[in-house]
Formats: sequence, structure tokens, C-alpha cells
Amino acid sequence: MIHLGVEAPAEAGAREMLLDRTMGEGRFLKSSERIREGRLPAAGLALVARDGDELVGTVRLWNVSAGGRGALLLGPLAVAPECQGEGVGAKLMRMALNRAAAFGHGAVILVGDAPYYSRFGFSNAPTARLLMPGPVDRNRFLALEMREGALAGAVGLLQPTGEFAAPAFVPDYAAFEPVRLAA
Repeated sequence: MIHLGVEAPAEAGAREMLLDRTMGEGRFLKSSERIREGRLPAAGLALVARDGDELVGTVRLWNVSAGGRGALLLGPLAVAPECQGEGVGAKLMRMALNRAAAFGHGAVILVGDAPYYSRFGFSNAPTARLLMPGPVDRNRFLALEMREGALAGAVGLLQPTGEFAAPAFVPDYAAFEPVRLAA
């Protein structure tokens, strides 16, 4: 049975493996990745689907400025191939949007398949005057205002505003004295 919940820190490796399986290495070339790089997802908005101990779905939302207005960038949304077509992605989307609204966020922006995301209320009208930090198909640049007028008058480049991720600890090996082993 599949259960939805908040991503645990220990699930980072499983999430990355799932994203590699479903999206491939090309995912790192996307404009949305420029916004996510080096940032943490918005608090409480890194969600997963689990089948027992196995991570089978993921979605994350990221704090951004959309032409000076606070918003969230959604993505990536991914579901393990063996679970696709079972509604896991739709359940993750509904949970993400409900939590975002409950936390007081006014708008969610994404780059994705318009026919899929339109069923959740997304359209490209609110992003007409917004830009991504790289090429984007305007038909796939979508938004949902959860609070009326949340993106009204928004013009310009999406920019990350979320907390920075802590860099991995890399020791300065030059500061260590070499160890001499007896022969």
C-alpha cells in the first residue's frame, strides 16, 4: 500500500536514484534546475510516496520571487515506472498544493505538460510576463494562483529565494600533517 508523507533527510539518496530512473541525467540541464541549485526546498514541501520502505514518488516545492512576488516553483514530480498510472503523481500534487495553501503560499509555478497540470488548475496565463533563467517552452510555463491576484502584475525573471543548502564538509587536507608509517 502506498503512503504519502514528508521526505525524511535519509531519503535523499533514494530520491536521487528515483529521479535518475525517471528523468535521466538530462534533468540537470533544465532551466528549473538553475533555480533549485544550492537551495533547500520550501519548509514542509518536500513530499514522497512510499510503498513499504521503497520510495516510489517525489515532489518538491521551492521558494522563488516571481517578478518581485513570492511564489513556489514545483518540481520535479516523479513516480517510479512500476507505479505510473496508479494516481500516485496526482495524489502527490494534491498534497503539495493543499500543504502550500495551508502554509499561506499564494501561487505555484512549474514547467510541465499543460494537459496533465491543467486538471489541477494550472495555465500559462499567469506566467505571460515572467521569465525563466534559461530557455523554456512558453506553453509549458504554467502557474496556479491559490490566492486571487497572487501573480497580478508580476514581471521579470524567476529568482530563488529559499534557504541555501549547507555545503558538504570538505576537509582541507593540506592542513593535516602526513602520517609516516614504520617500515
